[in-house]
Amino acid sequence: DLLIWFAILVAVNLQTAWLSPPVALSAYFLKGVVPEWDLKDIYLGMMQFMVIQLIGLLLIIYFPQIALWLPNYW
Repeated sequence: DLLIWFAILVAVNLQTAWLSPPVALSAYFLKGVVPEWDLKDIYLGMMQFMVIQLIGLLLIIYFPQIALWLPNYW
């Protein structure tokens, strides 16, 4: 169970890194699709999703049962 929990934790963390600066590949992809948008505005729009991701990450850290519910259900 610990290995499954850690794998889910890493997956959620990598998804958060996909949105957060300086990497934020999703922001650069969106900038390439809509070049007239400012990168600052794209980052500001992504902040609400970053907060949700960080809350989810903290919930999985403090309550591992959330992440392990589906694997244990099978």
